Amino acid sequence: MSERHARVISVSASLFDLPDPDEPDREETPAPSRGRGRAPLAVRMRPRTLDEVVGQKHLLRAGSPLRVLAGTDAGPAGANSIILWGPPGTGKTTIAHVIARGHGTTFVELSAITAGVKDVRRVMDEALTDRDLHGRSTVLFLDEIHRFTKAQQDALLPGVENGWVILVAATTENPSFSVISPLLSRSLMLTLQPLDRSDIADLLDRAVTDRRGLNGEVTLDEDAKNHLLDMAGGDARKALTSLDAAAGVAFSHDGTESDREAGPRAVGPVTITVEHAEEALNRAAVRYDKQGDQHYDVISAFIKSIRGSDVDAAMHYLARMLEAGEDPRFIARRLIISASEDVGMADPTALQTAVAAAQAVQLIGMPEGRIPLAQAVTHLATSPKSNASYTAINEAIADVRAGKAGPVPTHLRDGHYKGAAALGHGDGYLYAHDQPNAVASQQYPPDELVGRDYYRPTPYGHERDLSPRVQRLRDIIRGDQP
Repeated sequence: MSERHARVISVSASLFDLPDPDEPDREETPAPSRGRGRAPLAVRMRPRTLDEVVGQKHLLRAGSPLRVLAGTDAGPAGANSIILWGPPGTGKTTIAHVIARGHGTTFVELSAITAGVKDVRRVMDEALTDRDLHGRSTVLFLDEIHRFTKAQQDALLPGVENGWVILVAATTENPSFSVISPLLSRSLMLTLQPLDRSDIADLLDRAVTDRRGLNGEVTLDEDAKNHLLDMAGGDARKALTSLDAAAGVAFSHDGTESDREAGPRAVGPVTITVEHAEEALNRAAVRYDKQGDQHYDVISAFIKSIRGSDVDAAMHYLARMLEAGEDPRFIARRLIISASEDVGMADPTALQTAVAAAQAVQLIGMPEGRIPLAQAVTHLATSPKSNASYTAINEAIADVRAGKAGPVPTHLRDGHYKGAAALGHGDGYLYAHDQPNAVASQQYPPDELVGRDYYRPTPYGHERDLSPRVQRLRDIIRGDQP
């Protein structure tokens, strides 16, 4: 092994807490969880194999590109470059570090925040030399690739296209908008999903007992665990960091932290309570059961505050749900419903805002997703209100269910198929665009519903101006105009 190879690999081992390949295997020994100078819990608990990665089962099936790249499964001779796209804390960097353990490769890490075109070109030159002279592949991990300019991304193309490097790029932003097309076409885009609550719960349990983590020196009571899960918001790194901080508070309250630096405590573990977690995170635990009364009570109060035009109360309930870990997509769906049910045609743009907020939450995730949600709440709560469209469809459905669904008038029936003319279908139909003001005077509803008004505009907002137009249209259509 060349001197430069040894340097690259040993640096990687130091950064990623990996064993140096030139040293014999050595058995891990437990270290005091609160010893000075220890790496953060999230770093210590970083998976060493793909089997230890929580979540992302759709990307870790046998024979998947990630398993081939990590060297755990056999695959094609030429490995594909990949782009990992997902929210923070879903395992993008973790997966790259697992790949770093693959045999027969040189692993190089660059950050798009600090690296420039010169750094990229230097890696490409060294990778070409490694391939041609030493028969080694180079895996380049590029974090936050969306921060690279077009010119910087262009510099990656020769190495990716010619196979000098296997690019593993990570981004929290949609690569379709942040990565140049030539690079996208030469890479596999793998989408990481937000971690389930159960995935993070398993991770916390493992960190409490694992010798690399807290080594059984603490226990985590159920309320504290639920609080940590609520605060994590699907982010594994945040969950482990919070657990580490809560353990520190528990140790300090136990008064034995100085003893623990000398080794594991003999008298038994310390229990992390919800009070320890609250103190560590400086965040009160929101009493909110997403499967119980609180879930329904708070969302009910939220919608009723919007309907009642109390923007301040609505914002409080929005914050309360978000802080309790409520799914922001659920909140966005309820805003879309409210925009049509409670605002309606009094402000037709409210529905556009609600739908845009829901799309924004899907695109950018949390915590930034709280901002478009707050904008939608402000728009809906301060808009003029009308439930006229909501009432109209309900009354129409009630009539249909009551049997008021007579035959479609003959002149409105489809006259395009063979034999329709003999039945008189379409006879006498007036094409609206040929009539004055593009409104025809003719019957549209079934006979028993002629003259039945479902939509009754309110005198509020846009409907105030819409009401005279609706009445004028009805007069023309029904032949009641003066």
